[in-house]
Amino acid sequence: MDKKQIATFIKKRRKQLQITQQELATLSDISTRTLSDIETASSTTTIDTLSKVCETLGLEITLKIKGIDE
Repeated sequence: MDKKQIATFIKKRRKQLQITQQELATLSDISTRTLSDIETASSTTTIDTLSKVCETLGLEITLKIKGIDE
């Protein structure tokens, strides 16, 4: 999943839950600007910040890391 797909997914989930960006940002303990950047894929974010947002939305992040030898 790329950055734009993640952005779309998060925005869609927020709207399904009928909460505003301000409400989600407050509940996730991040700024509204940071959330806006995430939802528009206009900047990169840390896994920690993305995790806060996803947890608030009831979503789970799963990472797959491949080694150099694979």
